Amino acid sequence: MTRMSLPAPVARLIEELSRLPGIGPRTAQRLAFHLLRSAPELAQNLATALQNLHLQTVWCSRCFNLSEQDPCPVCEDPERDQDRICVVEEPLDLLAIERTGLYAGLYHVLHGSLSPLEGRNVEDVKIAELVERLRARPVEELILAMDADHEGDTTASYVAQVSAAFASRITRLARGLPTGADLEYADESTIASALQGRQDSS
Repeated sequence: MTRMSLPAPVARLIEELSRLPGIGPRTAQRLAFHLLRSAPELAQNLATALQNLHLQTVWCSRCFNLSEQDPCPVCEDPERDQDRICVVEEPLDLLAIERTGLYAGLYHVLHGSLSPLEGRNVEDVKIAELVERLRARPVEELILAMDADHEGDTTASYVAQVSAAFASRITRLARGLPTGADLEYADESTIASALQGRQDSS
């Protein structure tokens, strides 16, 4: 007796969708069937966007932000303050700070925070690249804009320690951010207050 199963293309899509963070098997099934029931253009547009994700984007070789060019527009902008670097955990944190319109310096994206218990160590984030960058060109101020949680505090302390010789001043965003908050989810006024009230890192 033949047992009914999903067509192979549908099963493959469900399998691939379920690999994404936050998407379990049931959500993957709902997404797959939504695409099946929608106009073919939706699936085609999604496929094109996914293909271009790697074909048309790069990581900036200086600050490691996501960009369509290398170096990125921020690093290439001569009007940016070259003597200030704001260190963030993720590209979305950079965008959150940019939305305030209050910061005109450069950035460095770590791509994560230090959390030995979860297996994220110094070699897993872009700290060595930051130190190399600072060694080549020391700055007046290094702004540590990590999340207000234990991992963010640990990362900020370590970055401050290894960067001390290459920055005249090392500051940290003020605690206008609630403890445990991710920078990317904070509203613009909260980030602006934290940026304006930044304090020397200790």
